[in-house]
Amino acid sequence: MRDWTGKRYWLIGASEGLGAALAMKLSKVGAEVIVSARSADKLEALVDALPGRASAVACDVSDRGSVEAAAAEIGPVDGMVFLAGVYWPQPAQDWDAEQVEAMCDVNFTGAARAVGAVIGDMVARDAGHIVLTGSLSGFRGLPGATGYGASKAGVMWLAEGMYADLRHTGVVVQVANPGFIRTRLTDKNDFSMPFLMEPEDAAQAMFELMCTDDFKRSFPTIFSWLFRGGQFLPDWLWYGLFARKG
Repeated sequence: MRDWTGKRYWLIGASEGLGAALAMKLSKVGAEVIVSARSADKLEALVDALPGRASAVACDVSDRGSVEAAAAEIGPVDGMVFLAGVYWPQPAQDWDAEQVEAMCDVNFTGAARAVGAVIGDMVARDAGHIVLTGSLSGFRGLPGATGYGASKAGVMWLAEGMYADLRHTGVVVQVANPGFIRTRLTDKNDFSMPFLMEPEDAAQAMFELMCTDDFKRSFPTIFSWLFRGGQFLPDWLWYGLFARKG
């Protein structure tokens, strides 16, 4: 069980949804929480609602200078959790270059920028905790998720590579792979979302992972079996089950 009391955790992408719910979890167990996102107003409202020591530093993960400036203002942290993300449901037939590039730049390259802002100090101290947010959609190709799924697959591989390098050091790397969570992003979907989770339930699953020494957790558990098991299915079966016709 991790000791959270007095530990400084920087949550990036925490103005609402899963990020805000996780900030509340960490604050309640005694961690000092620093929340970041682009919306300063939402961050300040969240800080006011958190029960423990908390502060807000606005930053834009699509701008490396903004992330580095935020990291310099915050100073050394015990942990960094990357939760920022954008999403538009989009089949390849309706490719929107601006939206696809935004998903890749915020979801994946943004995660790389955030890691880059903290990992050097953590490695030098041989102590730290980095948690990235993947997705069940990152395990294998799905219809209508070309940009989003690819960006999350990149995040998951980033975490795997870092874990391979750092697993015998004092820097802990973890990745959480959630399914559907009720947020303003999933509100864009016009299809059925099995096992839809509330942000508080998803935050609890992510917090439970962070309390362990496990590398990753995919949830909801039963729903995740489909995606993890799908990696072993032949192409004709997987795409026959999920790919859109035409």
